Amino acid sequence: MRILVICGAGASSTFVAQRVRRAAHEQGLPYSAVAGTTGSLAIDLDSADIILVGPHLAAERERIERSAAALDVAVAVLPDDVFSDLTGERTLDLVRATLADRPDPLSTTETNA
Repeated sequence: MRILVICGAGASSTFVAQRVRRAAHEQGLPYSAVAGTTGSLAIDLDSADIILVGPHLAAERERIERSAAALDVAVAVLPDDVFSDLTGERTLDLVRATLADRPDPLSTTETNA
């Protein structure tokens, strides 16, 4: 799982990425998390499974979702209190919840209506 955390300049997203990466490692999950900016999104998008958007960029969610949709990348806006999540566990829970609502691309089970 490749997590991209974006903010305006890359500073706050770096802290969030480090914390969520540590939380995933402590839980034995093979997740990577990197920081990016809205300016680097077009470049970083290819290497992401999910984008976590800084709360101060919530107004840009629709634009980010349009860019991400072409590559089937999930998008979630981080809560306003994300920076108080010192362990990264709540942020990791957000990643899981966001991805739980999406179909598993590796699933071979088909359903017919």
